[in-house]
Amino acid sequence: MTALPPIQPAPVAHYENFPVASWLCPPALRPAIAALYAYARTADDLADEGEAPADQRLADLAAYRADLQACLRGQPPSPRWAEVFVPLGAVIARHALPEQPLADLLDAFMQDVGRSRDARGYADRTELLDYCRRSANPVGRLLLHLYGVDDPRAWAESDDVCTALQLINFWQDLSVDIPRGRFYVPATDSLAHGLDPARPTDWAQDPRGTQMVRSQVAWARAIMLRGAGIVHRVPGRAGWELRAVVQGGLRILDKIEAGGFASLRRRPRITPADAPVILWRCLRMRAGTAAPMGQSRP
Repeated sequence: MTALPPIQPAPVAHYENFPVASWLCPPALRPAIAALYAYARTADDLADEGEAPADQRLADLAAYRADLQACLRGQPPSPRWAEVFVPLGAVIARHALPEQPLADLLDAFMQDVGRSRDARGYADRTELLDYCRRSANPVGRLLLHLYGVDDPRAWAESDDVCTALQLINFWQDLSVDIPRGRFYVPATDSLAHGLDPARPTDWAQDPRGTQMVRSQVAWARAIMLRGAGIVHRVPGRAGWELRAVVQGGLRILDKIEAGGFASLRRRPRITPADAPVILWRCLRMRAGTAAPMGQSRP
């Protein structure tokens, strides 16, 4: 058998609210996780960053998909994103990563090029959850594969946590995203609160916007708590990292609530002062007792 080359993690320019390849992550898996993050982050940037027109973004993502297919076939990628696909190819070969989650991520990013900027937005929660199924849930599925967890219940719980994290990110970033033309609040939800789904820039000045955000926060919290049992199905340090991920997401929801559900006007942030609260809640997570998480606020 030919020896596989060392996996060199691609450079990562920026991070989200939850840790990636942190010190809690099993050291042997850090390069693989960093390579997966770089793959997803770069594709997301192609879809969302800069001033390129939609046609150019779609062409770039199609070229990106071609490099993914080359990696999956064990062939060298093009030079354009070699810093992403050379490490990813090594990870695919070493860990036999499944193709579908990697492809689903690209499908979601291609959808993002036009859909979040479309005045139609998302019609209802079912449509938005389908987007999350491809934009967020594949990350959890790939991590479970790396951790050697092969259990349908764990997959379902992972999907819930990843979906909740995606929704939490949406509701945290409302004040930043809406002026940039993003659109993730389902039309049925805005209409239920008397808000025009075609005029999201008006919501921050409408008192009913606060109630709408309250309902989105409750929805995301319920999904996160439903999936929180995943932390007990992943062994060792990875399970503890998942605790921090879950509690970090819940802490953002706490911040939105403490700010009067005003994330249409200002973006709440996790700060170093939140670390003791998150740690305390991580320690309190016991099997079968997920409900107290995110409810007590020491």
